[in-house]
Amino acid sequence: MTEEVEPMPTSPAESLDLEKFRKVVRSAIERHHYRTAMFWADKVVSLSGGAAADVYWLAQTYYLTKQYHRAIVLLTTHKLLRNLTCRYLVALCHYEVGEYPSALNILEHNDNNNMSPNKVKGEMLSVPEIDDVMSTTCSTHLLKGYIYEATDNRALAAESFQVALQADPMCCEAINALTQHHMLTAKEEQDLLSSVQLSGWCSEPEGAVVRAVYQTRTNKYCSPNQVIPQPIAALATNADFLTAQAEKLYYNCNFSQSYRLTQEVLKKDPYHTECLPIHISCLVELKQANTLFLLAHKLVDLYPENALAWFAVGCYYYLIGKNEQARRYLSKATTLDRVFGPAWIAYGHSFAAENEHDQAMAAYFKAAQLMKGCHLPLLYIGMEYGLTNNPKFAEKFFREALEIAPSDPFVLHELGVVAFSNQEYGVAETYMRKAVGLVEEGGVAVAVVPEKWAALHNNLAHTCRKLAKYEEAIHFHQQALRLCPGVASTYSALGLVQALVGDYEAAVVSLHKALSLHRDHTTATTLLNTVMEQLTAQKPTFQGDDNVPALDLPSELVGTDTNTSDLTPASAEEPLSDTNLLGSSIGQPMMHSSDVAGDSLSHSESQSSALIIEDMVMDDQSP
Repeated sequence: MTEEVEPMPTSPAESLDLEKFRKVVRSAIERHHYRTAMFWADKVVSLSGGAAADVYWLAQTYYLTKQYHRAIVLLTTHKLLRNLTCRYLVALCHYEVGEYPSALNILEHNDNNNMSPNKVKGEMLSVPEIDDVMSTTCSTHLLKGYIYEATDNRALAAESFQVALQADPMCCEAINALTQHHMLTAKEEQDLLSSVQLSGWCSEPEGAVVRAVYQTRTNKYCSPNQVIPQPIAALATNADFLTAQAEKLYYNCNFSQSYRLTQEVLKKDPYHTECLPIHISCLVELKQANTLFLLAHKLVDLYPENALAWFAVGCYYYLIGKNEQARRYLSKATTLDRVFGPAWIAYGHSFAAENEHDQAMAAYFKAAQLMKGCHLPLLYIGMEYGLTNNPKFAEKFFREALEIAPSDPFVLHELGVVAFSNQEYGVAETYMRKAVGLVEEGGVAVAVVPEKWAALHNNLAHTCRKLAKYEEAIHFHQQALRLCPGVASTYSALGLVQALVGDYEAAVVSLHKALSLHRDHTTATTLLNTVMEQLTAQKPTFQGDDNVPALDLPSELVGTDTNTSDLTPASAEEPLSDTNLLGSSIGQPMMHSSDVAGDSLSHSESQSSALIIEDMVMDDQSP
């Protein structure tokens, strides 16, 4: 006969101290022994008769072990959705499994298909052991921001993040989401920081530290050489602070110095998630393909589910010119993280490199939607419009980019090219001179890829030539040759200006150099023939003794008239000018982007070189 087992009592004995078991649960969570915590939390719930606080901690262990639906069922079964903290945890579990409408409905007190109205309506349930109204309010709005962002509702996402920061000024997640994803303009960022009330949270010195730290994360387009505020002077070597400085240097086109700072950060923390995108962008700008190859492999091995790893792989293939493979991996990065703006910019570059303008513009528009406060997508959209012969739309987007980044030489360069194509040479000169001034003032000329600034100097030289400022045009062409020597088109353009000032011998030398670098250079060949005719008309063929006897040739060889002293080249009858040197090809600029040839990436992160003005058919842009 089987012996009956006496059932255990449903309520704990008076002598049983459940606090010891609860401490075991908390201790196990702190030591990351989540399975142990889950085991004892389950026993405490049974022993306490389903106390709300104990149920909450059991649901926490389910969340920590990624058993999200189990946590939802537990809290719903115990009718704890009337408690703010428990409701937030249920919404968070829905968010983790991608059930965004359900998560949003719970946060907004709406009905949904998974629960009946009486489970939410009624008096709010207070659980003093777990309730923290302040942090719950902040967390609720922060989660709303992430949900709106995941569903492409950027405006409501930005609003929710701002409310979260107002609810808890110490919530750095909110400020990071707003700044790292470029959700606000520079003015909106400053307005937000000035509106945050810190008086009720900390003392004045502590508040000064908080504001100074947040200030380093905003206004990425300001000068990177600003003095560090005294309250945070001790943070000068902090990894996050150095990363913020590197980002500002990157947006100010000082890629070399930015790269040095990112290297310093990654020596201390090799997998700093905020520093790595900037570091990868700098590697692309500086054409460090081998270093990028090793970094991409390491990231894929360690973080195969992270979009950043596949972004690095895509950037590597883009850098070496394999655009199809680059698109494959960049597409994977955008699938893993739909709001990762730099991956969309790089994806657009891979299409632009093959002159697929429509696909490139679609990717850039997506990046512009995701990065409201960043000027790079607008810059690249303008470039694509310029390449498709839409100068008005190009200028519109360039001006929008200029409002965000008024000191970016690339944007100024592009606006100068648009003005040149509209034959507004004075306006073009103003923009380009300002760009050159910014390059020289910041010492950028020695810190970036030389070809980019060579294009700027060449285009300014073309503009000066149109304004008959020939000496300055020669100067800027020579500056371009110092930055990027051995470019046939630059020598050809220099030869043209030298011919216009009457220095035919120097023009011949320049044009011969152009042909030595590119023997089929049509422009240089035509110019050389014209200049040689001018030089022949200007100087006698033989210089020296005037008593050279006349050559007595047979009449049947030269004809009856052997006097050739009156023969003059046809082109010598009129002076050499900018319009008669090469006919109608002069003054009809042909524009294209050197960035489309695979020179650069943005940051997003990447910068763009401006459209290159080609008054003549200069088809050689590389040394």
